[in-house]
Amino acid sequence: MVDFFRGMPVSVELEKDLSLKQQLLDVVLIRKEDGPLPCRLPDGFEELAAHNLISFKSYQEALDGWTLSELVGHYVNYRKQASPSMKDLLPETDFRLFAVSVRSPQALARMVTLTPVQTGVYEARHFTGPIRIVVVHELPQQEHNALLHLFSAQADLLRYGATHYRPHSEETSRLLLQLFDSYRLEGVVMPDSLEQLRRFAREVDEKVLREMPAEELVRRASERLSVDELLAALPAEMRAALIQRLKENCEPPNSGGK
Repeated sequence: MVDFFRGMPVSVELEKDLSLKQQLLDVVLIRKEDGPLPCRLPDGFEELAAHNLISFKSYQEALDGWTLSELVGHYVNYRKQASPSMKDLLPETDFRLFAVSVRSPQALARMVTLTPVQTGVYEARHFTGPIRIVVVHELPQQEHNALLHLFSAQADLLRYGATHYRPHSEETSRLLLQLFDSYRLEGVVMPDSLEQLRRFAREVDEKVLREMPAEELVRRASERLSVDELLAALPAEMRAALIQRLKENCEPPNSGGK
């Protein structure tokens, strides 16, 4: 090639390093063991493989042919990294590809055949294998789909997601509120039922304050806020309780409370 194109307006690059530009895959789900999971998964995700690669497109983004090509590229790179060696690649059956789109991928439907699997779930063949397509706005309002409805731009679906999804950790409730606040900035009308999520966030905060050692609270707060800023941000009753706990933990032994 180098010799053939010599003297022509063609550049030949050999063994080009394609790792120079950072490539980020949206989500990877890794099954750690076989057997049924303890809850029903969102539609389209019922049959997880050992490694499940997910590309996500919000309401502002289009799920198109380039997205699928990029997902396949991520799969090729990920499979190489997850396998014992380049000569001993994990079997293709250990991997599944998913593309989640909040809105209907109309442009993609004009390029490839989207075979319906169930309501809101399709399958497309791209290159050599199938890709599962999940369209959030078409999914039924059912409990197991609440997670995906949290990302909807339709008020009724977002309301359903906000009222039916229960966070599994104390960090998640605040993360969801940040998500909804970003929707407000984008002009999306938010349902009144989000106040339920705010109450849940406050309940989680109160539980954390009750159970976490005072020293740990101060340590975590100092990473982001001063103690004064932390106290100022708390409701009055929580602030009083925290001050009392700090006093109790800071009193020297046999001080008599002084």
